[in-house]
Amino acid sequence: MPLYLHENIEPAGELGIWQIQESEQWFLEQVDLFPEEKEQLSQIFGRRRVEWLAVRYLVHLMSGRAHRGAFIKDQYGKPHLTDSPFAISISHGQDMAAAIAAPFSVGIDIQYIVPKIERIAYKFMRPVEMDSLSQNERIAHLHVYWGAKEALYKAFGRKALDFCTHILVQPFALDWEIGKAYARVAKDDFQQDYIIFYRLLPSGHVLVTGQASDQRENFSDL
Repeated sequence: MPLYLHENIEPAGELGIWQIQESEQWFLEQVDLFPEEKEQLSQIFGRRRVEWLAVRYLVHLMSGRAHRGAFIKDQYGKPHLTDSPFAISISHGQDMAAAIAAPFSVGIDIQYIVPKIERIAYKFMRPVEMDSLSQNERIAHLHVYWGAKEALYKAFGRKALDFCTHILVQPFALDWEIGKAYARVAKDDFQQDYIIFYRLLPSGHVLVTGQASDQRENFSDL
């Protein structure tokens, strides 16, 4: 059973990663899908079907429930777990499925490090963020910024966010031991600050999570 990681987050909540080694059929035997979920799965093709199933299996394990709750998407496509007060966020790719759940706004992203991210950096990086990139680990640093903005896009959950204009990451020096940064989602009359946590996994993936925060003294440079 490749449960890669399962841990509590502060002040409340859980984080989990499943390393996908099983077949689609194995997950179908473990996950009792609801009719709406079966319809969603019928529109997914290729390897993403296994990833889609794996992340739902992971969330069920994290929930500790005897009977699985359905994933319900709201009008914006943001997933919610039925009969749960927790916010959830999911991510999957390159044989990893990740999820975070907490009683406050959270987001998660997991990405395998690839050099081609450099080609699209201008689409999501502000100049001040670009200036902060590590000379020795530039590509990995870009993945942390990208992961932070993806996580906050999911935490916001209402789409229509520009990664450069509305999701602002406070420039930071890459430090895997500290693994912490600060960011803000700001659009129209909405503003929410977040603490970003990041880590480099032995598998070569970068895991990034965002948690809502009221520590405004940390966000003066945004």
